[in-house]
Amino acid sequence: MDKRLQRLQIIKFLFFDFLAAALAWFLFINILSANNGFAFNKFKEQLFIQENLILGLIVIPFFWLLLYYLSGSYKNIFRRSRLGQFGQTIFISVIGVLVIYFVILLDQAVSASKGYYQSLILYFALHLFFTSIFRFILSTRISRKIHKRIIGFNTIIVGSQKRAIEITKELESQKKSAGNKLIGFVNVSEHDEYPMEAYLPRLGSFDEVVDIIEKHNVEEAIIAMETRENKKISRILTDLYSTEVVVKIIPEMHDILLGSVKMTSIFGTPLIQIQSGLMPAWQQSIKRFIDILVSIVCLILLSPVFLITAIIVKLTSRGPVFYKHERIGRHGKPFMMHKFRSMYVDAEKNGPQLSCADDPRITPFGRFMRKVRLDEIPQFYNVLRGYMSLVGPRPERQFYIDQIVKKAPEYKLLQKIKPGVTSWGQVKYGYAENVDEMIERLKYDLLYLENMSLSVDFKIMIYTVLIIVQGRGQ
Repeated sequence: MDKRLQRLQIIKFLFFDFLAAALAWFLFINILSANNGFAFNKFKEQLFIQENLILGLIVIPFFWLLLYYLSGSYKNIFRRSRLGQFGQTIFISVIGVLVIYFVILLDQAVSASKGYYQSLILYFALHLFFTSIFRFILSTRISRKIHKRIIGFNTIIVGSQKRAIEITKELESQKKSAGNKLIGFVNVSEHDEYPMEAYLPRLGSFDEVVDIIEKHNVEEAIIAMETRENKKISRILTDLYSTEVVVKIIPEMHDILLGSVKMTSIFGTPLIQIQSGLMPAWQQSIKRFIDILVSIVCLILLSPVFLITAIIVKLTSRGPVFYKHERIGRHGKPFMMHKFRSMYVDAEKNGPQLSCADDPRITPFGRFMRKVRLDEIPQFYNVLRGYMSLVGPRPERQFYIDQIVKKAPEYKLLQKIKPGVTSWGQVKYGYAENVDEMIERLKYDLLYLENMSLSVDFKIMIYTVLIIVQGRGQ
């Protein structure tokens, strides 16, 4: 799908959400001023002053946009059903109205307590009405364009046998499209019994699936393999998890009986969307908000510590203050990670080497920094730029990733999320001194991946602070 089209639709949602919030607030305060039944005294006098009215028409809508952003309302707008969107709008409207009620209305003088509840219901009804109407119109227009194949997600079929041909025919013959724009297939078997190329162009073999996804801007992958090819599915899923692609698989009868097949459209072919254990969209938005807020606060409050540490590093050993090295981030994309230098400048003259407890390459001050994690402070800059998160698997070099993947291919699953300043693996296992220990630590990070939530993040951060206070770093 065209990125410009996605941005345009998000801008439309932002504009009409702003407009709906402004209209609701404007009508709300005018109804209150015209209706003597709402016994507001001081509140009404202050609220209807022109300056306050204009301020409310700007501040209140921006508050709603922030709330929608934090709840993940602007993510996956092309894949969200209208009913699901309406349910989310009701939930967010309740939260937003209650916040405004307690912040603005509750401390104002009123002569009748029932006036609060009446005004609360009135504002909720107005806001929900306008927001839902505008969103329903926008979502309906998007839905119609998807059904008419004007909008579609670039989709590949993984498989080349009978099942792949059947799913291709079914998707192409649907009167109302589910949004799949088939661009080709990925060959799985060396000797195909069926002429799949008569239906779709061959893009390559399953060994090249990651490169194919990047080259053709693939957004969805449907795994349509034969039962006898099931041994290859695990490897393909591992490769696909390291990308942003939505993965779907054709269900077997036992999947249907177990209730794991969930229909997202009555027009669609029954497919299982493979979930990777990621936290809900609203939690992801809050996680990113916390990353930005904590990074800014830490960089400001710790600036004296930052400066003093930089001076001591410079005075106690020859070389630069910072250690910069390429690490692999989300979806396998490299980035430059920053740390205070804790080793001598020639520490890796013989090639990459993991540190150990009594590593002679570590400077005396570097050993202290590692115990209290002072060397990690510059990584807040990486978090602020979006390359890292506060909590997530520790970023590794490509040199070690290649070795890990040979022994544990499931490591690629961790590339589904951003690396972190601290991690469950680091808290529970600690530093790894060799590749085998890195693999052993891997199971904790995989557990984090499958149990991601804000509460787990907070627990990991609390344990990290305890480790720093106790000086148990390495």
